[in-house]
Parts: sequence; C-alpha cells; structure tokens
Amino acid sequence: MNCPVCKKSQLKAEIFHNTEVDYCPFCLGLWFEEGELRIAKDEKDKDLNWMDLDLWKNAKEFKISASQKRICPSCRMPLYEAYYKDSGIIIDVCNLCHGIWLDRAEFKKITDWLKERADYEILHNYSGSLLKQFGEVFSGPDTLKEELSDVLTVLKMLKYKVLTQAEELARIIMSLPK
Repeated sequence: MNCPVCKKSQLKAEIFHNTEVDYCPFCLGLWFEEGELRIAKDEKDKDLNWMDLDLWKNAKEFKISASQKRICPSCRMPLYEAYYKDSGIIIDVCNLCHGIWLDRAEFKKITDWLKERADYEILHNYSGSLLKQFGEVFSGPDTLKEELSDVLTVLKMLKYKVLTQAEELARIIMSLPK
C-alpha cells in the first residue's frame, strides 16, 4: 500500500496501542482499517471507551468534502476530508472501505478532544450519557461485555469528577457511613 500523502512510499505495518495499523515512515501518517481507530482509542485511554468515534453512524454530525487528491491505500479510490463534529480535526476517510487516514499527530488531537467532550458530558449531561450507554447495552454496536464496560466507565467517571470538581459535595460523600 502506498502512502496517500507521499504517494510513493510504502506503508509499513506496526502495532499501535495493541492495534495493527499501517504507517508512513516519512510523514508518520497512520492508516486505520474499519474499526481499528476505535480499538486504538480504547487501548490508549480506557476511560474513553464509552466515547463513540463512529464516523459512519451519524452522518449529520460530520461534513465531508473532496480531499486534496489523496487516494485510499487499500482500495485506490479517492479519500474525502471529514470535519468531525465540532472538533476542528480534519481526517481523510474512504467511503468504500471505511478506512481512515490520520496525518501526523491527529490521533493525539482526537483523543485530547474526546477527553474534553467526556469531561463536558460527565459534568453537564451525565444522566443523558448514562442513559445512552445503558441503552447501548441492549442495542449498541459493541458486544454486551464492551457495552457494560462503557456503563461502568461512565459511573466511575462521575465519581472522579465529583471528587475533583465539587469539593463540598465530595466532603459530604466522604463523611457518609460506609
């Protein structure tokens, strides 16, 4: 497979957060086949496993435009630029094989943005997030075990956020009999 940026350099297989991905040794871009980005994100930060990063699930949440003449390394079709939600991050996606190309450092930008979104969701929309995750236990895209793990992560995150963000409430909780 050739790099969509350098065009001529061959991508090399590498283990990245327990996920085999292809990378360009020159521009350090990463190629994720369908589903691999989610797996790498979950391995990078277990507390983000409940934050979905499914580009293909909700078309209203991202804008797509023609890419800068980048070609999918897998199926050789044109890649499209996806502006995902309000992250400000532009990634290249293949409409045919659902592969994702990330330029250098975009994986870190995505995980940083997800951490900010997770903090916001826990503090401002906790009940909605918990209900959504609980609903996915029965209908979610992942296995039952993974969806239950997502629910437990959301519950755990609230505990940490309350203890760090609301000192008075944390003191009351800590003073309760065990």
